[in-house]
Amino acid sequence: MTTFLGLGLAGIALLALSLVFGNVLEGLFGLDGLLDGWLSLPVVAGFVSMLGFTGVIVLGTSGLGVGAATAIGIVTGAAAGWLTWKLSRALMRGQTAATPRGDDLVGTPGSVITAIPADGYGEVLVRMAGQPVKLAAKSKVPVTRGTEIWVEAALSSTSVAVRPVER
Repeated sequence: MTTFLGLGLAGIALLALSLVFGNVLEGLFGLDGLLDGWLSLPVVAGFVSMLGFTGVIVLGTSGLGVGAATAIGIVTGAAAGWLTWKLSRALMRGQTAATPRGDDLVGTPGSVITAIPADGYGEVLVRMAGQPVKLAAKSKVPVTRGTEIWVEAALSSTSVAVRPVER
């Protein structure tokens, strides 16, 4: 029973080390990419800890021997390793939305927060990806504060050309 308990604790310690140090251990020993997939440290840690703790449970709650405890531990350890592998793959493949770009602002409505003179810049507030964004704005005609505008072009990452909305 002590051996199984030691395996369970060693598996948890290995999991903690793999979470804290990540791929540093693999890099130190020149194993980059070798321990991916089924041989990754979290998968091995899940297998070893489940093998150990299942062995302790089987020995402590039943009259089965060490061989049966080991066999049952291997089966549950393999299931834990497989589940760890599947979950880590799903987390690594997590897709994010495309990053908004300046050109995505073209055609966006907004409002003037600092008046725009005919020969200079003012400020407008528009929504980009659902977030309010304050940008420098230039217009061919003077635009007063509070006027609703339409973005015509992205001049840079922080400035746009606008025109007032005509109603």
